[in-house]
Amino acid sequence: MAKKKFKSIKSRNLVISNILESFAMRDNFLITGHQNPDEDCISSMISVAILIAKFGKTVTLIIPEKINDNFQYLLNICRYNRIQILNNAIHPPSEISTVCIMDTPKPSMQEVFPGKDAFYYNPSILKIEIDHHLAADSDYNGENGYCLVDEASSASELVGLMAFKLTKREDLLNGMIVPEVLTRNLILTILTGIIGDSKMGKYLKTRKERWFYDLFSSLFNDLLAKTTRQGSGNFSTMDEVFNSLQQLSRDEDDCFRMMMKNRIIISEKVAVIFIPQNTMDKIRLRFDQETIITVARYSADKLSEMSGYLGLIGYFDSTSDSSLIQFRLRRNHNFRELDLREFLKKTGIVNGGGHPGAIGFRLEKAEVSDPSEFLSKLVKKLEQLIDKT
Repeated sequence: MAKKKFKSIKSRNLVISNILESFAMRDNFLITGHQNPDEDCISSMISVAILIAKFGKTVTLIIPEKINDNFQYLLNICRYNRIQILNNAIHPPSEISTVCIMDTPKPSMQEVFPGKDAFYYNPSILKIEIDHHLAADSDYNGENGYCLVDEASSASELVGLMAFKLTKREDLLNGMIVPEVLTRNLILTILTGIIGDSKMGKYLKTRKERWFYDLFSSLFNDLLAKTTRQGSGNFSTMDEVFNSLQQLSRDEDDCFRMMMKNRIIISEKVAVIFIPQNTMDKIRLRFDQETIITVARYSADKLSEMSGYLGLIGYFDSTSDSSLIQFRLRRNHNFRELDLREFLKKTGIVNGGGHPGAIGFRLEKAEVSDPSEFLSKLVKKLEQLIDKT
């Protein structure tokens, strides 16, 4: 069935709603694109993966074993958003429940990987499609009601449209691990795809495509100007986007090393980092808030890998912003017996939430007058929960 643009905004919004709700309700997503992926294909795959990861879901990306060096900057973003990257010679995890097919004109152009047919033809696995190819020989890859296929400058633009729609969905935002939707990494990834596929707008065919391109480019540039370092200005070339991504990667690596210096040994089953106020003040002088939050989540993941059970990180908010200490608790992917939300129930912590494998919670600084004693009690409760599973 040849792909066609939506007949109405209402019908397009219904499909967007279906897809966003699937991100919130389903688990274990596999993201694929077309063979020999270009800038827009890679960018749309990573941007939709980031969007899904905000709900705390497990996301796996399939890409070719050999890929353009420019794309390495984009792949580095995945590392800090807990997105697994597999090359197309490796069989994906068997527990996949949803496949997202990005920027792929027709089934014959789908990326090839081991076990592909088992995922695509399994009726219990939902197939979502996001694409902007409407040529005569195009054909749908996804399921009815889950194909966001429409006229656009790029598949990345359609992911951007979904992101803006998500900012209006309070019912879905409440279940997100990271409540902020339009984060810098997401914006940069989407913008990379828009710029790359349209060659800075040179190859737009219709007035509508030009209008959408101008709208999203303007919105994203405004957001990027606010969220990047002062004086960086707006992006006007692909090189500037890639350079910014490269800088982000270096900043995140440096921030991660600073956080890991604050690891304390309390338990074999719960690896812990606790960063005092004075150390956090120094970290904030070097890194912005998004980098700190992203790396804190990544650090909790790494800690869970070290212990084999749980990883816990705690750090102080800026004194000018709040009187809270932020905590992030992550479960190792091989240790699935414990639902971390039980910890919140057992301790009576109400300012927190998440999903079975990862939770965040906040406590008043006054409640942690003696960090050493507090952490010992916290870890003891976690060990008790582990031992009961």
